[in-house]
Amino acid sequence: MADFSTLPTQMIDFVTSMHCREYPLIIDPLDVCDGGPLAKNRAPMLLLAIKTQPADFVNREAIRETWGRSGRIKSRGGRQRLVRRVFLLGKSKDLHIEEKLQLESDTYGDIIQWEFMDTFFNLTLKDVLFWDWFPRRCPHVRFIFKGDDDIFMRTPALLDYLLAEEGNRSFSNGSRRSNKMETFVVGDVINSAGPMRSNGSKYYIPESFFKGIYPSYPGGGGVVYSGSLAHRLLEMSQKVHLFPIDDVYLGMCLQRLGVYPIHHPAFLTFDFPKDEPKEPCANHTFLLVHKRSPAEMFQLWTETSNPSSECRNATLRVETRVEFSRQKSVQNKN
Repeated sequence: MADFSTLPTQMIDFVTSMHCREYPLIIDPLDVCDGGPLAKNRAPMLLLAIKTQPADFVNREAIRETWGRSGRIKSRGGRQRLVRRVFLLGKSKDLHIEEKLQLESDTYGDIIQWEFMDTFFNLTLKDVLFWDWFPRRCPHVRFIFKGDDDIFMRTPALLDYLLAEEGNRSFSNGSRRSNKMETFVVGDVINSAGPMRSNGSKYYIPESFFKGIYPSYPGGGGVVYSGSLAHRLLEMSQKVHLFPIDDVYLGMCLQRLGVYPIHHPAFLTFDFPKDEPKEPCANHTFLLVHKRSPAEMFQLWTETSNPSSECRNATLRVETRVEFSRQKSVQNKN
């Protein structure tokens, strides 16, 4: 790279270490999923893999008490399914934060931490290292949610959606077609996005590093894919060079696998469209919304856990006129 010495520090750091993808585990929870001979029968339906930074204690606590609860969770349709939770972290330079993190891990047993610095351009490492972790600790999980710690998700509604998708994709004329789930990935799909060329943006990618248009990818605020696809992503990631932006990297791996992500308008990774009138039951129509503070998570949890009679039968969002707004947000985010 002829311009290497003039690049921003985070890009220089990434290029310097991008071929290193093996980092030791500092914290490795052992009891996230049941082991032993009955592990497959007791496997979680959904594993929440949440990207967070070491200092974000308040966000993690809010998630544990609201949408990210671990255990048998009742869907909106009344069916109980097992959900487990892990937080994905790198290291902090602050030793006090590291000590608090160890105590947090001892208390909750849901922290996975690796021996790399937790920076924005190292988010991709959380993907590839998690894909290496889960086959050893939760190999039979049926679905994986991977997302940020500043979103709110209607987990009961997501369970209903996944149960329906699983049923639709697994059975045909009475015969099982489990291989259909090997291509299942859903989220807020972004098409025809290109690299940010302004070196003032945290998403800045120089032309000397990448040219062209990004493949279609689900926005990193929150994406859901099948456990069987995650096994394939692990294999493919070993053939695809790391890329600094984690959701784009997922799109690159999916493209190589020949898998096209499903767009669902109920994944609001850029929040509600600003020009859309706010309906009274709007908070009962999404699966995921980004961004939300811990206080807002608690408010949404209270509202969506006990819907009013008016909103009790609200259905998931369908495609509206958000496409232009969403693409514009992708191009202008910074």
